[in-house]
Amino acid sequence: MTLWIAIAVTAVGCYALKFAGLAAPRRLLDHPAVRRFAMTVPVALLAALVAVQTFSDGGAALTADTARLAGVAAAAAALLLRAPFLVVVAAAAGTTAALRALGIG
Repeated sequence: MTLWIAIAVTAVGCYALKFAGLAAPRRLLDHPAVRRFAMTVPVALLAALVAVQTFSDGGAALTADTARLAGVAAAAAALLLRAPFLVVVAAAAGTTAALRALGIG
């Protein structure tokens, strides 16, 4: 039963957060600091997610997996070349898969 209570509380919290965003006054959303925050936070969260997934072994320890690092490097190179997002993902996945198939990483 506690699982359903947690699900209900989470659902209500998500709804309240969404409603708070919709109910915010326009002048608050047009404030330069709020705009700057809204532009930079998603980038920081994505970078943190990539870092955690790159250096995590699925548990509490951090590891440096050679194949994953090479995949992230391939994705970074594709981004620097201004490749489309699908090409970036394919380059990262292909590099990681190829190195794992070769027994590296």
